[in-house]
Amino acid sequence: MRKQDIEPFLATLRAANPLPASELEFTTPFELLTAVLLSAQATDAGVNKAARKLFPVANTPQAILDLGLERLERYIKTIGLYRTKARNLMETCRILVERHGGQVPRTREALEALPGVGRKTANVVLNTAFGQPTVAVDTHIFRVANRTGIAPGKDPLEVEQKLLKFTPPEYLHNAHHWLILHGRYLCLARKPRCPNCLIRDLCEFRPKTKDV
Repeated sequence: MRKQDIEPFLATLRAANPLPASELEFTTPFELLTAVLLSAQATDAGVNKAARKLFPVANTPQAILDLGLERLERYIKTIGLYRTKARNLMETCRILVERHGGQVPRTREALEALPGVGRKTANVVLNTAFGQPTVAVDTHIFRVANRTGIAPGKDPLEVEQKLLKFTPPEYLHNAHHWLILHGRYLCLARKPRCPNCLIRDLCEFRPKTKDV
């Protein structure tokens, strides 16, 4: 995709969804961090279902620690890999209490030092909780970036770096949400819904589908 096409590409997505938001349900940075930790290889809907039971009981690092591992597991057992995620969350809470005063840190380095938190999770928290201009490249964004040609790359980091480099500043904060939602609901992996796509004329994907 030509550089001059990136702005109209994103402007079209913005016009259709001016205020995009995460589909994970949260009210605090810690709730978001917890939800993202639980979301690996799980759907947002599944995480939200478990979180609706967990957060009213324990939604701070100390409350999770007080809950204990066994009780935490019971709240999230409907989520895949729940035992590993429960252990990571407990250790994360311990570090937050001991090193960060029970608060979620605002730097990538501190976030990535938490168990189960990689670059993608850190980017989600920095962007969605703290408003920083980061892009968390998941499978949806990786697919959209390569398929459309907006930021082709051989791995998520390369895609992220290109998006950060070429996205106009006014679009950078919300680019993550626009691209992930586009990949989740229109630019599907097996059969993209090209006839319904608002940016199909700018997209470099040539075998476009003709029916929904």
